[in-house]
Amino acid sequence: MFLQNVLIASEQVAILYVLVAIGAIADKVGIYTEKVAKSCTDLLFYIITPAVIIQSFCTLEYNPETVKGLFTAIACGFVLHIVSAAISSLVFNKCNMDEGCIYKYSCAYGNCGYMALPLAGAVLGEEGVFYCSAVIISFQIFSFTHGIYTINKGGEKVKFDFKKLILNPGVISVIIGLPLFLLSVKLPNIIASPMNYIASLNTPVAMLIFGTYIANTNFKTIFKNWRIFAVALVKLIILPLILLAAFRLVGISGTLLVALSISAGAPTANNTVMFAAKYDRNTGLASQTVAVVSFISIITLPVMIALAQAVG
Repeated sequence: MFLQNVLIASEQVAILYVLVAIGAIADKVGIYTEKVAKSCTDLLFYIITPAVIIQSFCTLEYNPETVKGLFTAIACGFVLHIVSAAISSLVFNKCNMDEGCIYKYSCAYGNCGYMALPLAGAVLGEEGVFYCSAVIISFQIFSFTHGIYTINKGGEKVKFDFKKLILNPGVISVIIGLPLFLLSVKLPNIIASPMNYIASLNTPVAMLIFGTYIANTNFKTIFKNWRIFAVALVKLIILPLILLAAFRLVGISGTLLVALSISAGAPTANNTVMFAAKYDRNTGLASQTVAVVSFISIITLPVMIALAQAVG
């Protein structure tokens, strides 16, 4: 089982980096450059990501058990992100503003979609995918509020604009999608099909954009920046262990515990680079951090899965 988990995680990362490599090559030959890619971040931000969120609600089957499981997983997801955000802020509180915001976001937000969902499906089946999908809801709410605040303001003591942080594509999409699930609304095909097509663009577009940033990153500086490896230590080992212990202590076990451990131990979210580009932060540092943490997760994710299965 351990070797199988290693192979599954390795395959997901390998698929991701094939797309990244295509983006990097496209940048080097001038077909799709970093400058063009930056203009595509709004496409992801305002159209593709909301389609993914709404689609996740529309594909869930409504019944009393799924409703109970959904809200339990959502509550656990909120705990997961509150703890992650708090610890990441404490650990990287002394960093300068431009770098600190990248480190804090990289620690607090994991790749709940591309890495966690396929891995949960392979290890746990449909039930695992369902629980990880519920965690994505809390991820979207937090990343589009606290996450944007962290990246945009970089830890500055500024006035908190609650309206601006709540009225954003991520949270609005949840407001639209949740009633569709609770009321078992089936969207007509003329709406559902275009939405599915748009949602399917999420991973390839994000990875191609990421590839252009990788192409313009100086990787010789990675090993000179120990803080990137500190991000990996906190994101992939310390936080998952803390959350695994906390969830187990309150009685969570079985498939839900393993699914939560997969979500907690997922590498840094790809949208770290997207948000860094949108808010004029250090995209090179963001790309380096995502790349390093993703590679290291090939080893750490199977360990966390095996540990959750053992204690749960």
